[in-house]
Amino acid sequence: MAEKMLVNEKEYEIEKLLGKGKGGYSYLASDSAGQYVLKQIHHEPCSYYQFGNKVEAEINDYRRLKKIGIRIPKMLDVDMERERILKEYIEGDTIYDLVRQDKMEAVFIEQIKDMCMRLYNANTNIDYFPTNFVVQNEKIYYIDFECNDYMEEWNFENWGIKYWSKTPEFMKYVQEHAGE
Repeated sequence: MAEKMLVNEKEYEIEKLLGKGKGGYSYLASDSAGQYVLKQIHHEPCSYYQFGNKVEAEINDYRRLKKIGIRIPKMLDVDMERERILKEYIEGDTIYDLVRQDKMEAVFIEQIKDMCMRLYNANTNIDYFPTNFVVQNEKIYYIDFECNDYMEEWNFENWGIKYWSKTPEFMKYVQEHAGE
């Protein structure tokens, strides 16, 4: 029997784990109307990142990114009590997968640079790691909502780009996470 999770008393069937991030587990979930991403917030320690209220942070970051004009999935529902967020499911390959499969295209770099222009003008950085970007219909979507005030050290040109091609940093990450 498939696992089910509630979001504000509405039941969703969990199809599979999509990934685990600093703040939660993301699952592919479905109901009779379609597929979604259901994010369950976790409270596991993270040595390099400090959190306040994670659900409120997700809501605030979502609003901030929408206002800036970043292409992100719609936030469909929030269950504050269960600490669950229901998002639109963006189906497609991640930038990470495309780099690994030698299918990366220059147009995706152009699109991330356009995102960066908008973000930097709004004094904002996002998590540029390539697992956070999905390509659907030749457009990249930032599928995480995490954002922070701009710091040059963590911008795309100084940090993110190291993982958008088969650099030594990218290949080291692939080796360390083989079999996951």
